[in-house]
Amino acid sequence: GGGAAERELSNTRGRDGTARGSDHGRRAAHGPTTADTHTAAGGSRNAGGTKLCGKDVMRAAADWSRWPLGRKFRVVDTDEIFQIDDYGSALIGTNTIDLYKTNRFEMNRWGVRSVDIDILEWGSATKSLSVLAQRSRNRHVRAMIDSLAKATERNNSNLSPAFF
Repeated sequence: GGGAAERELSNTRGRDGTARGSDHGRRAAHGPTTADTHTAAGGSRNAGGTKLCGKDVMRAAADWSRWPLGRKFRVVDTDEIFQIDDYGSALIGTNTIDLYKTNRFEMNRWGVRSVDIDILEWGSATKSLSVLAQRSRNRHVRAMIDSLAKATERNNSNLSPAFF
């Protein structure tokens, strides 16, 4: 998932099979991040139909076959916590994570940055596939479904920390 320089800290799995870890996830030297806001192109709602907002845990978008739905992480430099709950066609096939910012000024100020992240919760391939299956007519969604299906076959239903 993240960059080449990753360091295992530890992880456990929750009752639903989702891998978790508080401060004990994985540090990833990650590639690019971009920023988005509710007034930018693409609308004001995430893939689940929830209105975009930023409170204690900010929203983020990514290719769910690389960064599955529910993955929670902390940006090391800013100490902000984000959770993957959306995807975008421009993100499919990339390791880029699009971070939600509360306004256009903050979005533009962020620009494109390469950041280190600490993974706090791994997310779920099963939940990702469940949401994506309802949208499988879209070619970008099909690309994520295909990648997730292959990864799921290799990793026993959930994306393992070794996969990302």
